[in-house]
Amino acid sequence: MARKKQEEAPQGSPAWMATFSDLMNLLLCFFVLLFSMSSVDAEKFEQVVASLSDSINIFESGNVGVGDGQLISNGISQLNNLGEYFNDMGNSSKENNESNSADPEKQYKEKLEAEQKKVTEELYEEVQEKVENKKIDQYVSVDMDDNYQFVKISMYGAILFDSGDADVKSDAIPLLSSIGDILKSYDNYLIKIEGHTDNVPITHSSVYKNNLWLSSARASTVWEYLTEKKGLDPSTLEASGRSEYDPVADNKTAEGRKKNRRVEIKIYSETKD
Repeated sequence: MARKKQEEAPQGSPAWMATFSDLMNLLLCFFVLLFSMSSVDAEKFEQVVASLSDSINIFESGNVGVGDGQLISNGISQLNNLGEYFNDMGNSSKENNESNSADPEKQYKEKLEAEQKKVTEELYEEVQEKVENKKIDQYVSVDMDDNYQFVKISMYGAILFDSGDADVKSDAIPLLSSIGDILKSYDNYLIKIEGHTDNVPITHSSVYKNNLWLSSARASTVWEYLTEKKGLDPSTLEASGRSEYDPVADNKTAEGRKKNRRVEIKIYSETKD
């Protein structure tokens, strides 16, 4: 017996889908008609908005919370504080990072400067103590360089020399000897001896033609005494004349000129590695 041939399915969409599509179109048209025939009462809408704004006030400023509390305003305040807190944290972190990432060369330089300052301050205290122990503090002054490079012993020129002369006075020899004893403790340091004068020109009767020659001669005389009589190492001593070009007081007054006529001995400090 022959097998019955199977019928082929109809072409196109199922019949129910066409009915459903028609229904959706009709519903859409219905709602469009409803919307077109409706009207919004703007006045009532504004009244509702005003009522809600007066009760909880979240539409404009948000400064009143629901009920009696200050929920929203407190929340805003806390958010602001939170922002400041994170800003502070960021700044602190940034500062720490900058500190940690500082230039190593700069850090090394600052370390050397701190060590130099410490060494010079200790040297100043030692020299000052030695001067006091020698009981010559009324004749000399001890100072420290602002950049912490050296300690300076200053002597008035009138104590050591006669006017226009570079020979040490006989009664100034004990003072110079005491200073030499102090300098022996620093014989391995660089020591500079500087002669200074006031701005009064040298007279023609003097053996020195100007103040530069006189100041240089006085510094050289002190240098010779310290090396020959006190045995200091000549290789660590330097002598130079500064004339009137490095005053410490006003040359317009007699007292100022007296202070400017001086011999300075600078002991340069060392930073031990």
